[in-house]
Amino acid sequence: MRRLGIHSFVWTGGQTQEGLEMALEKTAEHGYRTIEFAYLRPELFDLDRLSAKVRSLDVEIGVTMGLGLQNDVSSTDKDIVARGKQTLADAIKAVRDIGGNKLGGILYSAHTKYGTLPSVDGWKNSVEAIAEAGEIARAAGVDLVLEVVNRFESNLLNTTAQGLKFIADTGSDHVRLHLDTFHMNIEEADPAAAIRLAGDKIGYFHIGESNRGYLGDGVINFDRTFDALVEIDYSRDVVFESFSTAVVDEGLSLVCGIWRDTWTENDPLAAHAKQFIELKYAEAKRRRQTNRTA
Repeated sequence: MRRLGIHSFVWTGGQTQEGLEMALEKTAEHGYRTIEFAYLRPELFDLDRLSAKVRSLDVEIGVTMGLGLQNDVSSTDKDIVARGKQTLADAIKAVRDIGGNKLGGILYSAHTKYGTLPSVDGWKNSVEAIAEAGEIARAAGVDLVLEVVNRFESNLLNTTAQGLKFIADTGSDHVRLHLDTFHMNIEEADPAAAIRLAGDKIGYFHIGESNRGYLGDGVINFDRTFDALVEIDYSRDVVFESFSTAVVDEGLSLVCGIWRDTWTENDPLAAHAKQFIELKYAEAKRRRQTNRTA
């Protein structure tokens, strides 16, 4: 693990400059070393000011986003695909300008529950768009990571195996996978085996509980998750993600199905998550060392 991070949506809905700066301060206060923001539209925020604050706190920035139906690069409508490509290029530029190091999320399709099956042409259009975005990201010094999500949030990449096929089709060595325990718990027959399958193709990792709440309060087997991460020698960022309508806006609550809150106070949640992740990582490393010496 390079840096332990937290999603800004634990702290703020992200609608104001003050909210974003507060999220940075809270992240540093709790000892997290990276923060994940949703896409920051340059016309709405002072990115230079935010970048200066990031440097002063020694916190790194990653950005994640999802496309909409109006700019879905997996569409078969060439105009929609073109808008999606421009959105990705603009997002990469914004990440670069703020001093961020990665763009992730649902970059390959719309973030929605589709009413249609994915198409061969849609897959090809998405592959082409992500291959192009990968080269733009490489030139900008930004990692490009594709989040594999559950069937209710995309129809294209729901499993690690699909994600690996997709990045192989791009032909790019700059595109990696963004895996998430919440989504893997729904879609993978064996999440730990999926982590081992992906290996060094994992570029970013989300830790989230099955109920989107306190870690350990759901059904995810985090011992096996961390055993797998240690086994593949995963050395990139691990970020805690959790949502509550006490913080995020109605739009995100609807698309992510946040119909009930598993928490309302973010400080104890953040403190618990950091302690939980560090403990589970340490335990997994000890088990690995014991197995090697046994």
